[in-house]
Amino acid sequence: MNLSRRDFLKLTGLVAASTALASCAPANRLLAPLANVAWPALAAADFLALNQLTFGPNAEERVRFSQIGLAAWIEEQLAPDAIDDFGCELRLRNLGTLGMSASDLFDVSDQIFDNVDRLKVPQELRQATLLRQVYSRRQLFEVMTEFWSDHFNISTEKGDCYYLKTVDDREVIRRNALGSFRDLVWASAHSPAMLVYLDNQANTKGAPNENYARELMELHTLGVEAGYSQQDVMELARCLTGWTVKEHFWRGQFTFDEKVHDLGAKRVLGLEIVEAGQAEAERVIERLAEHPAAARFVSTKLARRFLADDPPAEIIGKAAQTFEQTHGDIRAILRVILLDGLDPKGFQKPLGSVPSKYKRPNNFIASALRALNAETDGGDAVQEYLLRLGHVPFNWPTPDGYPDRAQAWQGNLMPRWQFAFALAQNEMKGTQVELPKLMDTIGARTFEESADQITSLLLGSSLGTSARDELLAALRSAGADETESLRIFTAGILASPAFQWR
Repeated sequence: MNLSRRDFLKLTGLVAASTALASCAPANRLLAPLANVAWPALAAADFLALNQLTFGPNAEERVRFSQIGLAAWIEEQLAPDAIDDFGCELRLRNLGTLGMSASDLFDVSDQIFDNVDRLKVPQELRQATLLRQVYSRRQLFEVMTEFWSDHFNISTEKGDCYYLKTVDDREVIRRNALGSFRDLVWASAHSPAMLVYLDNQANTKGAPNENYARELMELHTLGVEAGYSQQDVMELARCLTGWTVKEHFWRGQFTFDEKVHDLGAKRVLGLEIVEAGQAEAERVIERLAEHPAAARFVSTKLARRFLADDPPAEIIGKAAQTFEQTHGDIRAILRVILLDGLDPKGFQKPLGSVPSKYKRPNNFIASALRALNAETDGGDAVQEYLLRLGHVPFNWPTPDGYPDRAQAWQGNLMPRWQFAFALAQNEMKGTQVELPKLMDTIGARTFEESADQITSLLLGSSLGTSARDELLAALRSAGADETESLRIFTAGILASPAFQWR
């Protein structure tokens, strides 16, 4: 018997009522007792920490975390090259555009038949992004890749960015995600995708375009409140004249065109810039990347990503100090934020102040797939839900990147419920969840045990006997058999307020 979506939403309401969770879900979850599970039971603070550090913890990560603890787990993740990720790489083997040069990507895209080939390049990049988030064992690296993709946002919908972003993702973001902030800004500034996206190929002497110069200061380094002036923006734009992209031979590569460069001395942020061609802007970039305002701006954004929409000022201050002392060493900055912000000792504070973040749509979808050990191709069917939820990778039109505050995402719940139902019911092409097999694997013998395992798997704690039995009674009264009931129950947990938080 298949429940209607209306009945499903009623049951979702029961889940919400039974768990007594709404906007305070993370705080209340800390109080719930952990169920007896086949995988190691984690303390509530540890489960919450894993949620912040990954796209939702799977069973393997829970095992590893229980073996080595928070600090060692973070150190392991901060050395991603030492983590065997062959299983994830195998899933990307048929996405042939990921390793292509810009000119080859253009050639593939130029063979347009009903626009299919033009779309192939960004589609494969989006598919690879979701597959990595779901299957990579280098979870912290993938979280940071997403963070920097938003920080240095480029929309594939603008001009040649539809194929140039693939190179930017590989050579700028992924290559430098855990390196130094200076190298990351430097690589982004020389990225053809960024120059095209922010119109610097149109920045020439006599016809200056200030777009990239402004965003380089406002969004990439200093922040809007750093105190730079319009004159600083204009002078930096002069330094950047001639920074452009090749259009014919070696298409899609960075080049400096001296013929359109604005000659003469410049002055940016009090720094005197002598006439030196391409090196003029590079000197400013070096200054911006190590500026104290950049240290605070980037530290604040990182703390917001991992801890809370309004992260603790003391952690931001300590991270900014580390930024300056290490010249922007991303690993060192992360150690401060993650260890000070997520260590269980840090939970000795009022309940309302524990770290908590509302899941953005891609995190919601990836965490559901990961927890339920789903098999997915990351293709059109799943991407369609990201489209409905407004979170298709590399599709945000403005340079500020996808929002990282709860308010931006809390008003579009229906597609989340629809995804939960479709996932649990195996209604998405290319995506499969084997709930009975999963229950067999973890040794659940009765329907009640299965329900407890599901809630512990997805929420880190059980609903409690009375709440669980109320839900199961509602399912039985609707006439669902055990397999169907388990799927509906799972969908209800996925759609519940508790699962929307990490």
